[in-house]
Amino acid sequence: MVCGSRLVKNGRHRSGTQRWRCPSCGASSVRRRPDVSRREQLVRFVSWLVGKQTQAEIDGTATGRTFRRETAWCWALEPRLPPATEIHHAVLVDGFWVSGWCLLIAFSDKGRVLAWQWSGGESVAAWKALLEQVAAPGVLVSDGGTGIPTALKAVWPETKHQRCLFHVQMRLTRHLTRTPRTDAARALRALVMRVSAIDEDDKDAAIAWQITLDEWWRTFGHLTKEKTRFRNGQIGYTHDRLRKAWSLIHGVIRNNTLFTYITYGNPRTTSPLEGAINSQIRELLLRHRGMSEHHQKRAIEWFLVLHELPLNEAIALAKPATPPAPPANADTADAPIEPALYDTGLDAAEGLWSRAGWAGRG
Repeated sequence: MVCGSRLVKNGRHRSGTQRWRCPSCGASSVRRRPDVSRREQLVRFVSWLVGKQTQAEIDGTATGRTFRRETAWCWALEPRLPPATEIHHAVLVDGFWVSGWCLLIAFSDKGRVLAWQWSGGESVAAWKALLEQVAAPGVLVSDGGTGIPTALKAVWPETKHQRCLFHVQMRLTRHLTRTPRTDAARALRALVMRVSAIDEDDKDAAIAWQITLDEWWRTFGHLTKEKTRFRNGQIGYTHDRLRKAWSLIHGVIRNNTLFTYITYGNPRTTSPLEGAINSQIRELLLRHRGMSEHHQKRAIEWFLVLHELPLNEAIALAKPATPPAPPANADTADAPIEPALYDTGLDAAEGLWSRAGWAGRG
């Protein structure tokens, strides 16, 4: 207290907090703990962010305005995961677009979120930044996005690559449609769709499948090379869609990324990642639709961290986000300090104040 006397206990506040009283001056107060208050605010904020309650339901008001005012500072905290130093047998990666940003996620075959990376697209640099956060696994499972093969060779040169069978089939269907009109296209699509039926311990079935693919090439391969002169005078491939579909399948066979799961026993699709993480992120954004881009990104980060850590540990690891450094401007730094010719300040000479005399009468 102001008088410097030793305080004594003086009952409790109606909220249950211990009250203290000064025996000299009689002043009474409770001990303020801003750290405890802010921690409780952060717990409520994160619980609302990843939960299903509304702001009004959490703070017990009609509008939730009190909750928004008390937790506004929480948006500046950046949740983080501890370093992913454990070596996993297989790591699944995928890209997820959020408000113009691409979120790259690394997910273990045991169902753990290992790391994430925000980027402007699935570029080589973005994939490198993601892979560098995780210890090199035995196998990488991906949907075959652009930049992944190059980044994999640069960061994890010894890691094997498995193309997601589901995405291979979907890309082939995009070229040939679900109801191809030619015998060659129907035979190729039917053959690729049978890949899903090959078990991970059935090497003979995989060999038989590749033999059937070679037979298809001997029968219909000449169609992928035929060319036609179109009405505009340009020359192009007659069966362009069939050629693209064959190039897709031939590429994954040539790179040994189709049947990696038979040799190493890794997952053959990225479905565990898309079903366990991506779908839940979409549900989270749907519940909080209307959030700004920054708030959407922060909500996703909290969701990913809480997928791996208890709430108390996640809060302990959260740090204030580091603002980006302003670009250095040599011309501005070296410019001499002089009076401004034009500025945003107000001056009485500009006629902004009330003046005495005739001009001041209304």
